[in-house]
Amino acid sequence: MAKITVEGEEPFEVEAGKKLVLGIEDAGIDILHRCGGQMLCTTCRVEVLEGEVPPMSDEEREGLEEPELIEKYRLSCQIRVAGDLTVRVAKRSSEQGIPPGPRPDD
Repeated sequence: MAKITVEGEEPFEVEAGKKLVLGIEDAGIDILHRCGGQMLCTTCRVEVLEGEVPPMSDEEREGLEEPELIEKYRLSCQIRVAGDLTVRVAKRSSEQGIPPGPRPDD
């Protein structure tokens, strides 16, 4: 199990291999995601503050498009938890006033 800390929230544990977006959502944190984990909307962005994540895929890079987004963010639907992480959620459903989209696949 990995310890995940979302800035401003209580830490929680996620099993290795689980998508970060699902771990965050399952912990009751209202991360915005709209496309079901297909890298189309890029609303599930997180800033990785501490910890290691796998390198960004070409598809994820294309989804983020803009150099300033690529430098700062990762898509939580594309990160499989491998170890302890501290992240900042870029967009929350409650702040945007819209509900999350379909739950991403495991």
